Amino acid sequence: MATRAVPAPVAQLPNALTLVRFALVPLFVVLMLASDGGHSWPAAIVFGVAGVTDQVDGWLARRLHVESRFGRVADPLADRLMIEAAVILLYLADRLPWPALVIVFARDALLLLGLTLFSGRGISVDVNLLGKVATWVLYASVGFVLVTHKQDDWPLWVFWTGVGVAVAAGGQYVYDSWKALRR
Repeated sequence: MATRAVPAPVAQLPNALTLVRFALVPLFVVLMLASDGGHSWPAAIVFGVAGVTDQVDGWLARRLHVESRFGRVADPLADRLMIEAAVILLYLADRLPWPALVIVFARDALLLLGLTLFSGRGISVDVNLLGKVATWVLYASVGFVLVTHKQDDWPLWVFWTGVGVAVAAGGQYVYDSWKALRR
């Protein structure tokens, strides 16, 4: 059965959502800078919208078969910018400990290094389920930190769980890349 052609405006929707997520980063930063010690429902709502658009744009791209090179690069970049902005600002507001900065930036540096090394060799490692779960948990945990108060510890446990899942996902990416190199 032939697949139905997707109208051009609909085909661009996933990339448009990614661009919206890029635009939400500075709005989030402004709201965080105006927050009360890292506690901000408006910033949490913007952050939540970014998290939802992250899931929707990827789902639409796959469902409509309109995945693009732009989307493969821009989508994770928009996610990293939003999560890193949140981690930096929550650290500065004394809501996240300093190891959160180190871990998040080290993870992203390793991802970038891996992308650079492996894409040059024609190896493409697709997002795995653990990577998606890590992103979901990190988004949720940052949202929880934003809407709770400093004395609430449970959002930090969710954050560290997300970091642990991200480390496991990174291990799976390394393993998959190593297997691809050996072929």
